[in-house]
Amino acid sequence: MRAMIVDDEAPARSELRYLLEETGRIDGIMEASSAREAVERLMDGKVDVMFLDIQMPKTSGMQLAEALHKLKNPPAIVFVTAYSEYALDAFGVDAVDYLMKPVEPERLAQALDKVQGRMKPEEPQSHSAVERIPVVKSGRKVLVPIDQIRYIEAKDDYSCIYTDVDRFLSTISLAKLEQKLAPHGFFRVHRGYIVNLEYVEDVEVISSGILQLGINGIEGKKISVSRRRVVALKRALGL
Repeated sequence: MRAMIVDDEAPARSELRYLLEETGRIDGIMEASSAREAVERLMDGKVDVMFLDIQMPKTSGMQLAEALHKLKNPPAIVFVTAYSEYALDAFGVDAVDYLMKPVEPERLAQALDKVQGRMKPEEPQSHSAVERIPVVKSGRKVLVPIDQIRYIEAKDDYSCIYTDVDRFLSTISLAKLEQKLAPHGFFRVHRGYIVNLEYVEDVEVISSGILQLGINGIEGKKISVSRRRVVALKRALGL
């Protein structure tokens, strides 16, 4: 089981890390001091459970949980807080458990039991079960797994699909691709672009107030975000 601790207070992170390590049930632990950093760390690897403080500067733990809840495969959320009044809201975002600080080892063990009970066993995925998009490459049809797609750009009557190593044309419209890919963590940031949120590497505000996204694996590419989609995008990224 892989875990992430999100808390703006370093002593609280250290104490929880110690308790988790003592259980012997955690394979790896990442730490983040803010919601923004947590989103960035999620891009570094899979997280099975996130131990999330609620009261944090800027983006609260509850706001981050709401954004993660919309992902196709979000990590399990266990809130760890000194405030009991948010318990009802916590289960509104499908939190697995709600621990009060200071965390007792017995309660932590119970929370881990709940997380493991919810986790699906990892099974090899057959090639035929992988979601793929039909594209055209060198005059022939190719099926591209959607988890390899970084972003999609509208090009005249076609959609241009980019992976980290190649580019493909599809006759499927951007609107239809948006409907198909939205449940898989894709977001239409502009009338001409859909991005895979998993590969958003950085968010930059340029002089005119427009947001630009950097895409992991696509060097030098910046994708502008439509003003009317900024709020929804920030919510999806936990910003």
